[in-house]
Amino acid sequence: MDTPAALGEFLRTRRAALRPEDVGLTTYGGQRRVPGLRREELALLAGVSTAYYTRLEQGQSVNASDAVLDALARALRLSPDEHAHLRNLARPGRPAPRAAAGRPARVRPGVRRLVAALDGIPALVLNHRYDVLDWNPLGHALTAGHLAADVPHRAAARPNTQRMLFLDPHVRDLYPRWDLESRRAVSALRLAAGEHPDDPALAELIGELTMKSPEFASLWARHPVRACVSGTKEFHHPLVGPLTLTFELLRVPVADGPGQALLTFSAEPGSPSEAGLRLLATTLEPAVAPGPEGAVAPRVEHDRQGPTVR
Repeated sequence: MDTPAALGEFLRTRRAALRPEDVGLTTYGGQRRVPGLRREELALLAGVSTAYYTRLEQGQSVNASDAVLDALARALRLSPDEHAHLRNLARPGRPAPRAAAGRPARVRPGVRRLVAALDGIPALVLNHRYDVLDWNPLGHALTAGHLAADVPHRAAARPNTQRMLFLDPHVRDLYPRWDLESRRAVSALRLAAGEHPDDPALAELIGELTMKSPEFASLWARHPVRACVSGTKEFHHPLVGPLTLTFELLRVPVADGPGQALLTFSAEPGSPSEAGLRLLATTLEPAVAPGPEGAVAPRVEHDRQGPTVR
């Protein structure tokens, strides 16, 4: 991922989104040749020279001070997530050590036990690329019941929630508000790309989605940035029908690599969605324990009559 180029794209998209009247500038009629603010107008608002801002937008300056970045964030009216993303792009961190970057991510035993113990709560463990590292039976059944239950335990075959959302029709059909979910996914990946600019697997994922999904490519070009750590998701599950669930994304620190996250879903007590989750739980097969690398477990397929083991 070309961080200087990404910085320029981000600044241009945010500059184009602001009109002079939005920031208190007076215009004197006539047709403007660029959408949004001109470079000189933004530089004036931020208190920097036009030449310096132009170099920054063109990726020719990599040593912007905190004061300059903060001033640009104020002038562009960036959200806190966008402000953090601007800093990540302007001053990318050091590359991860090769050993840590190339080693398959592992979930701590204590986290695995926690996920397994969340009875009635769908739960998944994700890495910073949104690869699924672990899930409990209800999390599997809710989000990807058409896949083998043990697939997160095989590093080469781990599902990725963002890839499935755009490229797996089974997962796409889960979300009646797919447009909302797709915007959330791209916003989260933009943040991850800014935080981990030297991760080749993340860059490969983004490249694959850009090539294979025109919808992803269109959203990516808009440079949306937002941390999606809590909220509501709507599902239309093939076995239990409509569900409205609250999600929480909780950070899990990792000592020798990028952090992980615990994603959980819950329903309002007494709601039809809570009843739907209980009904979904009755379809579950026994949990599959992690096996040797490459081991194949029975695959549960769902049809209108219920689950079938293949």
